[in-house]
Amino acid sequence: MELTKHGHACVVLAEGDRRLVVDPGAFTDPAALSGATAVLVTHEHPDHFVPDRLRAALDSTPGLEVWTNRSVAAHLEGAGDRVHVVGAGDALTIAGFDVQVHGELHAEIHPELPRVANVGFLVDGLVFHPGDAFTVPEVPVPNLLVPMHAPWSATAEVIDYLRAVHADQAFVVHDGLLNDTGLGVVGGLLGERGPGTPTPVSRLAPGDSVEL
Repeated sequence: MELTKHGHACVVLAEGDRRLVVDPGAFTDPAALSGATAVLVTHEHPDHFVPDRLRAALDSTPGLEVWTNRSVAAHLEGAGDRVHVVGAGDALTIAGFDVQVHGELHAEIHPELPRVANVGFLVDGLVFHPGDAFTVPEVPVPNLLVPMHAPWSATAEVIDYLRAVHADQAFVVHDGLLNDTGLGVVGGLLGERGPGTPTPVSRLAPGDSVEL
């Protein structure tokens, strides 16, 4: 499987001619959806999901389907049976990939702000995208997509999350709000200048790929 980073929280998982696109939000080049076989959306926030953009992809790509939670699906009303609602505990085959769904809620931003629904996706038992949550699957995670930085997180929480999941390796996502200085500072704390985790952490620049 090839993993390609497409900016902020979006990745594409590809095998042969199958392309599974996860969280193509507003901070991601719309070209990430080009050639998509299926789309997974973790939650409704615009850095992960742009309704009009996804509707346009559905209109222009016959056979394209979306799997997501109920609140995101409500924004795509009218797309019929091409939009599928999933929840924690579901196990599905999507575009030839085995997908398990974990988690239910977005991480807390502030106690006075409501928490939206958020699902994470474990694909082929190889790579887990948690969306905007620190969900720890109850199964091994070889490759974790770790949210590096967000208004709802602290670096200490990210370090603890890496320790809790104990993946073989992690790749940074959710880094679109950091400049080069911030990427260096936070990246160092997740790595050689931090307190240490059992998981080596790498960052892919937008457009970079790695074989899993």
